Amino acid sequence: MEHPYWHKQAAGSPLYEDIEWSKPEQKSQAGRLGIIGGNKLGFAGVAEAYGNALQCGVGEVRVLLPDVLKKTIPPVITDTIFGATNPSGSLARESLVELKAIGEWSTGILMIGDAGRNSETAIVYEDFLREYSGPLTITRDAVDLIKHASANIVERPDTLLVVSFAQLQKLFQLVYYPKVLTFSMQLTSLIEAVHKFTITYPVSLMVLHKDILLVASGGEVTSTPWENPMAIWRGQTAAKAACYWLWNPTKTLESATASLV
Repeated sequence: MEHPYWHKQAAGSPLYEDIEWSKPEQKSQAGRLGIIGGNKLGFAGVAEAYGNALQCGVGEVRVLLPDVLKKTIPPVITDTIFGATNPSGSLARESLVELKAIGEWSTGILMIGDAGRNSETAIVYEDFLREYSGPLTITRDAVDLIKHASANIVERPDTLLVVSFAQLQKLFQLVYYPKVLTFSMQLTSLIEAVHKFTITYPVSLMVLHKDILLVASGGEVTSTPWENPMAIWRGQTAAKAACYWLWNPTKTLESATASLV
C-alpha cells in the first residue's frame, strides 16, 4: 500500500498550484526577508540569496553581515546592516543587537551560512534563536554552527532546515532520535523516517537523497525529482523556499514544495 502521507510532485507538474498563484503582486504585501551570514573569508551565499530573493519577488530584503566586510560588499546589495566582528572574522557577541533588529524588521529570516566555525558566533546565533519566534530557514554551514542547539531547534515551530543527508544523519544523532540513517537506505525508508520525525517534532525538513528532494512537515512528505544539487549547496533552494514561505506562513510544506517546480 502507498504511504498516505507521501505526495509525489513530478517535474513541471506542481502539487500546489494555488501557492504559485497566490504570489503577492504588490511589494508592500510581498514580505520582508532578513538574511544572516558571511564572514571575512566569504559572503557568496549571502550575495546569491539576496539576488535570488529579489528575483523571486520578495518585497524587501535586508542582509546582516560582519562589519569587516563593509568595504568588500558589492554595490548591488543595497540594504545591509553590519554587526561587530570577532577576531576570526565572524559575527561577535556584540552583534546580537543587530540580529534582534533584523529579526524585528523581517517577516522571515534566512540563515544562509558562510558564517565560519567560531564558537562565539555559534553562541550569538543560539541567543538570537532563543528570542526570535518568526519563520526561520536554516541551511548550509549555519546548520553545523548551531548543532549544539539542535534539541531546541527541532522543538521550534516555524523552522525549516534545508540540509544535506549527512547533516540530517547528524541531527538525528544529536537529538538521540532512535532511527539510524544510512546513505544506502531505500527512499521509502527515509520517507518513513522523516514522516515520523516531523510528527515527533514541529520542525520541517528539506533533504536530498538519490536525486529526490524531500520536504517533510507535520508528518506529511513530498518528493520532487532533483538534478541540481549545486542549487542546494549554494543556498539557492533555501532562499527560494524562504520566499514562498513568506507568502504562505501557515503552509510550510506546500510553500517549500511549490518553490521547487
